[in-house]
Amino acid sequence: MSVSEGPVWRPVWEPSASEREQTRLWQFLMDLRARGVTPADVEDSHALQRWSVTEPERFWAEIWRAAHIMADGPGPADAPWTKVLRGGEVMRPPHVVDGTWQGPRWFTDTRLNFAEHLLRRRDDGTALVAWNEHGAQRRITYAELRVQVAQCAAALRAAGVGVGDRVAGWLPNLPEAVVVMLATASLGAIWSSCSPDFGTKGVLDRFGQIAPKVLVAADAYWYAGKRVDCLARLREIVAALPGLAATWVVPYVEAAPALDGLPGAQRFDVVLAAHAHTGADAGAGAGAGAEAHELQFTRLPFDHPLYVLYSSGTTGMPKCLVHGAGGTLLQHWKELALHTDIREGDVLFYFTTCGWMMWNWLVSGLALGATLVLYDGAPLAPDPAILWRMAEAERVQVFGTSAKYLAMLEKEGLRPREVADVSALRAVLSTGSPLAPSSYDFVREAIGPRVRVSSISGGTDIVSCFALGDPTGPVYRGELQMRGLGMAVEVWNEHGQPVVNEPGELVCTRPFPSMPVAFWNDPTGAVYRAAYFEHWPGVWRHGDWAELTEHDGLIIHGRSDATLNPGGVRIGTAEIYRQVEQIPEVLESLVVEQSLGAVGGTDSRIVLFVRMREGEVLSDALRDVIRRRIREFTSPHHVPRVIVAVRDIPRTISGKITELAVREVIHGRPVKNVDALANPEALALFRDLPELQVS
Repeated sequence: MSVSEGPVWRPVWEPSASEREQTRLWQFLMDLRARGVTPADVEDSHALQRWSVTEPERFWAEIWRAAHIMADGPGPADAPWTKVLRGGEVMRPPHVVDGTWQGPRWFTDTRLNFAEHLLRRRDDGTALVAWNEHGAQRRITYAELRVQVAQCAAALRAAGVGVGDRVAGWLPNLPEAVVVMLATASLGAIWSSCSPDFGTKGVLDRFGQIAPKVLVAADAYWYAGKRVDCLARLREIVAALPGLAATWVVPYVEAAPALDGLPGAQRFDVVLAAHAHTGADAGAGAGAGAEAHELQFTRLPFDHPLYVLYSSGTTGMPKCLVHGAGGTLLQHWKELALHTDIREGDVLFYFTTCGWMMWNWLVSGLALGATLVLYDGAPLAPDPAILWRMAEAERVQVFGTSAKYLAMLEKEGLRPREVADVSALRAVLSTGSPLAPSSYDFVREAIGPRVRVSSISGGTDIVSCFALGDPTGPVYRGELQMRGLGMAVEVWNEHGQPVVNEPGELVCTRPFPSMPVAFWNDPTGAVYRAAYFEHWPGVWRHGDWAELTEHDGLIIHGRSDATLNPGGVRIGTAEIYRQVEQIPEVLESLVVEQSLGAVGGTDSRIVLFVRMREGEVLSDALRDVIRRRIREFTSPHHVPRVIVAVRDIPRTISGKITELAVREVIHGRPVKNVDALANPEALALFRDLPELQVS
């Protein structure tokens, strides 16, 4: 029997009393209670979450203290701010009008540096472990990392990089990306990155908007057993970025890559070697005076820009989201320490690229003194068990991945506990798309019964999460455990009313520190306002179709702009996928709503596309099985009238399937930015399908 069968859902995981009491979240709660910060009725994580959004200034001040933030300011060392939050009465984009700041502003008059916190640990403990498809590559201690950051910071200064300048990385998931990011942040400059699977136009659509002063790239990379060259595209990119003062090439695949056609370009290892004296002085053994001179951290206002991240760009030019140093630091510390239970020395892995916000989230684990495992390459080819052999070798305790990866493991019959020793593992995190209920069972059965599965959800928009894990409470099948501490998340119906046990729009009703401090080249905040606040003024509408449960958990049903609404009955696409992808013959699926008849008409039908397992065929009998399953377990209103087999399904660079692009194609409309797709050639499979012709 499934754990979810019967009138009352039973948890798939619960901590023991001793496990709960050892978590950082429980200890944080008990400390607040002992000091009388919270009322006596705040007895568990959900009560703490409710208190945190009714008392945001007190809550975020406590996060500051728990994280031991180092900052300058007019107040005492543990509370250097003038005020925790100004202008927080109404949610709106932060911007300046006639010299006056509008919108929320956090921890006013404090000055800090993001990199200073991530490099606080200076010993011989391992900071970074680099793996790729060929196995373990490098290990870097905290002391060594500090040396390399000092060398890189000196090189950036020599290239003219200062406060507010942009440094861009077009890189695989390598230690060099972490080094350059930290060096950039140490100077008060702004880091932006994307992965090398972006094509030339995709890179220029992003970096072209922010005009970087320095560009760092790799010569090539490996993916699914193939060597992929970067230098030809790099020449085109450099030629189109006239403001570059320096181009550095990481020799990843070749020891001495040819840099012809890249005027003034240098190998990154040569650049660091030129500043070796800086690294020697900045190491853990340096005298205090030498280190202060050589590795300085420029402390800047709490909301000084740290990162530029990008929207997916599948519906137009990518939006450039500017995230502040202080908000990112506080939010990530809260999520890693309290919601994920990371401690100094823990081994943390997340399968990500430098083009996805989970890379930024992972790197913040350095602020907690964790060991970060970086992986570059394909997750399943040429070795389907590579990530689990890596987890065994590195004794990974928290393993982060995507919902799609877990679903593919289940489909392929790969059981991690049978191919590797995963006894060190405490938690599996999943994001990128809704995690199917069956995947909760899969983690329990194929990885370990005491491994907590934690589905998390947020976005590039906030460089963090709206809902995520709770190491002190039960995990229910198909649910995210709790709303984030300090995040006033609700689900609203079409009338703007909060609802429970009913799908609706995921909204956030109060400011939080990791809101973007701006959109690039949006001085009045108009683009920012249109992105989140146009639907309900003063309320952040995120664009997720979600549902709060009786357990105070959250279910994500998909993107609200991709929901299916035939006959006025609305349903999230994830509900369809959960059923279809349990059918053994189907590897994955994509569902859209196709309009029929005149433009603007109300008649429509549901169309389902399926990618079959190798050797399987989509027969009429299988179509009937699919339709029966959707009718029985989801909704009779959303049974697809048309089911079509396709060889591939288009997805974004970060691995998310893109219903919107397919919807445009089947309606004969152009897709505005195919460069945002990892496999744009897949769109051709959906054009002019005879099954979709409308008479």
